[in-house]
Amino acid sequence: MITLKQLQVFTSIARHGNLGRAAEEICLSRGAVSQSLGELERRLGGPLFDRVHPRLQLNDQGRRLQPMAEDVLSRVADIEQQFGGSRESESGLAGSLRIGASQTIGNYVLPALLARQPWLQAGVTITNTQTLCDMVARFELDMALIEGENRRPELETQAWLTDEMCIVAAPSHYLAAKDHLTPASLADCSWVLREPRSGSREQFDHQLAPYLNGMGRMLELSTPEAVMQAVEQGLGLALISRLAAADRLAQGRLTVLDVGITLSRTLKLVWHRKKYHSSLLRRFVDICREEG
Repeated sequence: MITLKQLQVFTSIARHGNLGRAAEEICLSRGAVSQSLGELERRLGGPLFDRVHPRLQLNDQGRRLQPMAEDVLSRVADIEQQFGGSRESESGLAGSLRIGASQTIGNYVLPALLARQPWLQAGVTITNTQTLCDMVARFELDMALIEGENRRPELETQAWLTDEMCIVAAPSHYLAAKDHLTPASLADCSWVLREPRSGSREQFDHQLAPYLNGMGRMLELSTPEAVMQAVEQGLGLALISRLAAADRLAQGRLTVLDVGITLSRTLKLVWHRKKYHSSLLRRFVDICREEG
């Protein structure tokens, strides 16, 4: 008989690709994890992973099993949540979710969403869009809130919030005092950009860069805060979310350059198409939609 423990061990190894990290996550010894995986593989008639030292990588059989195992464990957790007698909030919800968020969302939107759900224990991963999509595809996250485009067909994406993007400069920048700017005014300017695979960088590359007739020095940084700090220090212009820049714009530490281009983007909710939505996950998604 296949046991819940075996499925729990399998899904943890699938997420981490490592027996030791799986053992730490589910509070078992490395030996017990290895034994449980061996029992499951014998029960199913073959290996679920390719042993590529030092990692364990899902094979075809393992990839078939992963969404089914995740579904079973999520449904069992939901049953325990709803019928186990734990009532830690007025809504009757309590528990944990693994949530991913792009940098702007994670730093400037997600805290307010979590504040509306004090019963939720959230493990939050903040990184760029494509890394988050990869993690959701591997069931390492229950869902993610992203700024860029999802290119993975196994994931479902829903439009969420509209975010305005703006070109910002230090108030001392020579363009800050000029009126009637056009994209041509930006020729040969230096830029401070987010890293490749981020939503902001995708938008710069696809929607703004084609208007630019030459660029000066380009500096790549991995967080909106670092980008805005660099712009303040006069290292270049940046394309940044107004959500992220709002305080600095109000304080006069940054200024918006209006070049006659409307730049907006749609923030999105994303999860695996085969992901079971527990009552806790459904409630979180509902609160996100209410915010939208």
